[in-house]
Amino acid sequence: MTRLVHLSDLHFGKDRADLIQPLLTVLENLQPDHVAISGDLTQRARSQEYESARAFIDRIDAPVLCVPGNHDIPIHRPLTRLFRPFGNYRKYISSDLTPSVETAEMVMVGLNTVDRFQWQAGRLSALRLRRACTAMGAAPAHKLRVLVVHHPLEHPEGVSKKPIPGAAEALERLIGCGADLILSGHLHLWHAGEFAHRAGEHDRRNAVQLHAGTSLSSRVRGEPNDFNVIDILDRSVQVARQSFDEKTGAFETTETRQFNRASDISRS
Repeated sequence: MTRLVHLSDLHFGKDRADLIQPLLTVLENLQPDHVAISGDLTQRARSQEYESARAFIDRIDAPVLCVPGNHDIPIHRPLTRLFRPFGNYRKYISSDLTPSVETAEMVMVGLNTVDRFQWQAGRLSALRLRRACTAMGAAPAHKLRVLVVHHPLEHPEGVSKKPIPGAAEALERLIGCGADLILSGHLHLWHAGEFAHRAGEHDRRNAVQLHAGTSLSSRVRGEPNDFNVIDILDRSVQVARQSFDEKTGAFETTETRQFNRASDISRS
């Protein structure tokens, strides 16, 4: 079994400092093999916010894969956003905006969806999609292919934000080239659900999109701060939502889902 923890939207600079230690404590107890952070590590992409984000990541006792979010480029400094949008991200977090990692049971690929011109909506370029497909396609067939993005490729009902341009076409392509599990954030809402994708007339694959809310931000949208615990088993993927309980002052399991891996097992 591989245990993956999915954090998102930490928003250092607008974070709840009282949640940092409870989050680190539960991470230590969960003992994940890897941690994925799907963007928005900062609120305004300032150096001091990145320093806080870096210090938090350094306290996690597991390998961490990050992708940037729209808040990780400076919206209020247009010249910096135009010429060096990822300057602080590269300095404090990683020079690699499309990281990947491969283990015995999975390959995890980061896809950068941030755009300096479409700050809120984001962008999925052909080059970015091709790189993600190449990384997933190179993995052996038995491994779960996990994609980490900031902007969701489909919004739940009732969300007023515009989806990323070309999301439906990108989702079709990414599932077609092997994505099994897509981790995202941005909306500060939790959601877990399957996509149905027809790759051919007699071939139907399933993929799961898993949204995390916000793990640390004070800007919640009627939901508690949360994150996801993902256990990758031979025949299934088990998801547990961990939500912060204001009464106990700890993160606790509030929802669970299980998705089978039949499409993986039958893939040749």
